Amino acid sequence: MPKALLLENIHPFAAKSLRDHGFEVETLKGALGEDELIEALDGVDLLGIRSKTSVTRKVIDARPNLTAVGCFCIGTNQVDLPYAGKKGIAVFNAPYSNTRSVVELVICDIICLLRRIPAHTHHMRHGMWDKTATGSHEVRGKTLGIIGYGNIGSQLSVLAEALGMRVVFYDIEEKLAMGNAQRCETLNELLEQSDAVTLHVDGRKSNTGFFGEDQFAHMKQGAIFINLSRGFVADLDALKQHLDSGHLSGAAVDVFPVEPKKTGDPFSTSLAEEDNMILTPHIGGSTLEAQEAIGHFVAQRLEDYWFKGSTMLSVNMPQITLNSLPGTARIAHLHANLPGVLARVNRVLGEENINIAAQALGTEGELGYVVTDVSQTPSQEALEALRNIEGTIRMRVIS
Repeated sequence: MPKALLLENIHPFAAKSLRDHGFEVETLKGALGEDELIEALDGVDLLGIRSKTSVTRKVIDARPNLTAVGCFCIGTNQVDLPYAGKKGIAVFNAPYSNTRSVVELVICDIICLLRRIPAHTHHMRHGMWDKTATGSHEVRGKTLGIIGYGNIGSQLSVLAEALGMRVVFYDIEEKLAMGNAQRCETLNELLEQSDAVTLHVDGRKSNTGFFGEDQFAHMKQGAIFINLSRGFVADLDALKQHLDSGHLSGAAVDVFPVEPKKTGDPFSTSLAEEDNMILTPHIGGSTLEAQEAIGHFVAQRLEDYWFKGSTMLSVNMPQITLNSLPGTARIAHLHANLPGVLARVNRVLGEENINIAAQALGTEGELGYVVTDVSQTPSQEALEALRNIEGTIRMRVIS
C-alpha cells in the first residue's frame, strides 16, 4: 500500500481523499526540521506540506523513493524545485485556491488602518475613550498601490475599484490591467502617489529585502503599508522607524522573516507596540473555504500523478497528461532532455512487439517526460532496458 505523509494541519479532506484512493496516510500538526523530516519520510511515497517545512537537497538525497510533494499553499520556495525535478520528484501547489481569502484580508486591513481601528481598539483596552475622526478616512477616492499584479494582485484590483479606490500597480512582467487600474513604469512612481501600498510578490530569492529603507522613504506621507506576501521581502526594522517617525500612519503584517514551526509556539516582534498596527500569524489564506479548496486541489494533483502519470500543473516537470485507456498499461519515463530518448523507448517496446496505443512527450529545461500507453505490460527485461536508457531519471509502470 502506498503511503502519504501530511504535515502542518493540512485540511482533513486531503487525508480522506488519499485514503479513499488506497493510500495509508499519516498526519502531523506541525512542521518538521530537516533531520526530523528525513526520519519521518521512511517508506513514504507522497509528502504534503505547507509553508514551514523545507524539502532540501539533503532531504531529497536521503529519501530517493519519494515520488511527489504537494505544497498545500501558493508558494513553493520551501522546496528545492530544480533538484527535486532532477531526482524525479514532481511538485504541485495550489496557485489559485486561497486567492480570494488573501484578497479579502487585504481589503479588511486597508479599511481598518484607514479608519485607525487598531489604534482605537488599543486605546479602549487601556481605558481611554478617544472619540475623534482625526486621522480616519474613507477608502473611497484613495489610491491603492499594488506591487505584484499576479493572481492575488489583479483580483484585489477589481475589489478595490468596487470600493471606489483608484488602483495603480507595478510588476516586472507585462500584465493586463483589470478595470481602470493603471500601470506604473517605476516602483517609485507607485510609492509616491499611493495612500495604501500592498505587497504581492513571489518567493524567489531575488526578492529578499526587496522593500527596504529606500522604498519606505519614497512612500507618501501618512500612507499605510501592507505585506501578506513573504516575510523576507520587507525590512521590518525600517518599517518600524517610519511608523515611529509619523511618516507612515499604519501597517499590517501577516508574514515574518522567521516564523514559529507550529501553533502555540512563542513569537515576538518589535512591531507589537506600534499604535495603528495589525499583526496576524500568516493567516492570509487561512479560511475554512480556502483550506478545503486547497486540500481538494492538491490531493487531486497528487492522485493524478500517482495513478495516471499526469504532471499537469506541476511546477517543476514538463506538462503531460493523457486520458486513461481501458485495457492498457502506462509507462511514465522521466529523463534528462537528451536527443533520441523517445526513439530508444519505442525501440525497446518494438523489440517485444508491444503495440503503442497512445503517447505524449514533453520537455522543459533539462527534463523530458514521455508517457506511453501500451497494449500489454512489458517483460522485466524490457522494463530493465527502459531504466537503463541513457539519461533515465525515473521510470514507473502504471497499470
